[in-house]
Amino acid sequence: MRIGIVGAGHIGGTLAEEFTEVGHDVAIANSRGPQTLRALVGQLGDRGHAATAAEAERFGEAVVVSVPFGRYEDVPADGVAGKVVIDTCNYYPQRDGHYPELDSGRTTSSELVRAHFPGAKVVKAFNAIRWTDLRERRRPPGAPDRMAIPISGDDPDAKRVVAELIDQIGFDAVDAGDLSHGGRKHQPGSPAYGAVLTADDLRAELG
Repeated sequence: MRIGIVGAGHIGGTLAEEFTEVGHDVAIANSRGPQTLRALVGQLGDRGHAATAAEAERFGEAVVVSVPFGRYEDVPADGVAGKVVIDTCNYYPQRDGHYPELDSGRTTSSELVRAHFPGAKVVKAFNAIRWTDLRERRRPPGAPDRMAIPISGDDPDAKRVVAELIDQIGFDAVDAGDLSHGGRKHQPGSPAYGAVLTADDLRAELG
């Protein structure tokens, strides 16, 4: 699969390495330009290359958005219609500024991301895992200590795509529900956020 990644921080950069390792082709972008990604791209081998955000979106059959939530509206929105968009973002008011609709609980950060990408199939994933766990806790299928990652979204087929990617890089995916309800179950402040749990334990935590 071709995967575009917008955001080359801890989560985006780690996913780029892991996706290329299991055989996917990756185009990765950051806010400073492709020329600043030489070191990371050097670790990706022939399956990874640097791009602008717009180029990464056009390249990817699936697109990972891994930027500080307060900057999600800076991400180009015209190259993802019909595609799976994996939203790893978290809302931190002290960093992102206050969004009244989020502070009141009227909506979720992923629903705002979805509104920014009309026509995309948004799945929230990789937001509740620490980047060090994403790098260090990969396990083969069936391992008793295999860590689970919660996902939420409104499109069943898109969630299956994301669950398969999660399995390929060494984790179990657990469906938390739709973006509106499920997304709240693994956002910052929830019991599942940052928790190191097996799939059974995560399902129990999510209720």
